[in-house]
Order: sequence, then structure tokens, then C-alpha cells
Amino acid sequence: MIHLKSVSEIEAIARAGHVLARLFAALAHEVRPGAATAELDAFAEEFIRAHPGAEPAFKGLYGFPASLCISVDHEVVHGIPSKRRVLREGEIVSVDAGVHLDGWYADAAFTYPVGAIDRKARRLLEVTQEALRRGIAQARTGNRLGDIGHAIQKTAEDAGYNVVRDLVGHGIGRDPHEEPQVPNFGRPGRGPKLEPGMVLAIEPMINEGRADVRTLEDRWTVVTADRRRSAHFEHTVAVTENGPKVLTAAASPAAAGQA
Repeated sequence: MIHLKSVSEIEAIARAGHVLARLFAALAHEVRPGAATAELDAFAEEFIRAHPGAEPAFKGLYGFPASLCISVDHEVVHGIPSKRRVLREGEIVSVDAGVHLDGWYADAAFTYPVGAIDRKARRLLEVTQEALRRGIAQARTGNRLGDIGHAIQKTAEDAGYNVVRDLVGHGIGRDPHEEPQVPNFGRPGRGPKLEPGMVLAIEPMINEGRADVRTLEDRWTVVTADRRRSAHFEHTVAVTENGPKVLTAAASPAAAGQA
């Protein structure tokens, strides 16, 4: 069942989203060669909890052990932070985070360059961000869910990439994962009609190579089957009478451009 949110409820989700916005801006200064992913996780937890009432949404969720999912290069999502995993120059690192505040959830992700990265990695990040922008633009009253997925899929495939099909975006609100599922592929004009009050976590995961993924023995970390790189960007978006409203609008240093 899809739960429609009132204007005041959307504003409450946005308050959680604003914490994420500030966190992702701060993380841009923490992601650097030599930083251990566990250090980033500790920084994020302290940062989130410094906002009264805010809690890391992921810590303990379904048994996940950390506040951030941190995934490097060919890791797609759900990477577990570790003191032993030290970032190196030229890598890309996807950070996925959630905040729970006053009974409401917000969710966002951003893929950062670690120092200087090569041209192919830079293009992968740019295309994935553009896919997110185009997906968000379709989150309008009267459109259908397939319009979002189609916009993301076309952007990726026109650039020579593939979208992950085994993982999808989702509704969000009182629970971190609600209906509907939001695939990053689809046919325009298909699927549930978008209505004011729907709040969606739109999150393209785009691979350099094949779309196939697999899960490692830790039962969390999802990697590309061909071990080529993957990028992940995400915003929490409300469907309103006046168009899409990005509730995590500053969830990256390039925030304004993404909305």
C-alpha cells in the first residue's frame, strides 16, 4: 500500500533530509586518500547525533552494523565500513546514509572521487548524476512510475552504461522502505500513477559494464559481477502539485544543480 503524506509530513521528512544535506557536504572534506571507511562512519554517526533527536537510520536496520553503507569502485551498495579498508587515490566511493528524526526517515547517497580520478570514472559519476536529475524531473503528478525508471535507464544506456536491475529505489516515510518500489528501468506510461503526497527515494545505480551483480559472503556487500566500477546517487523526493520537491536537496556539494 502506498502511503500519501500531507504537506506537514513532507516538511517533517525534509527536516531529516536537511541533516543528510549537511552530512554529505561535510563528508566531501573527509573523503580523501588514506581515510579508513570506519573513520567516515564514525564521523557520520557523531555528526548525525549532534542534531537533536536525529539518529542514523541504517545502524541496526535489518542487522546492518554501521551508520553508513560505504562501497568502493566495483562495490555497488551496502559495503560495511572497516578500519582495514583505507581509501586510495583514484578510487570512487559511494556513500549511502539515512536519518531518522521525529518518527520520519530520509535517505540519500553520493559517489565521491577519492583525490584525482581518471576520465572514465569522472564520466561515470557525471552520467549517474544526470540520470538522477532526469529521473527526478519525471516525478510529477499525473506521470507514472515507469516514466522515472525509463528516464534513468535511457540516460545510462545512451551513454553506454547499464543500470542495476536487482536493486531498486523505494517509498519512504514512517518506515525506511515503503511501497512502491522504484526501479531504475521501465517503460513510459506504465506502473502506478504518481500522486501528490508520494515520497520516493530515487537512486540510480549504474555500472560501467554489465548490469549483473552478486552479494559477497558478508551477506551485505553487493558488487558488480564483472568487477567493473559502479556509481550510486540518491535523493528523497516528494511528488507535489507544483512538481517534484527534493527533500535532500543539498545532499552533495553540487546540491543545487541536482534539483
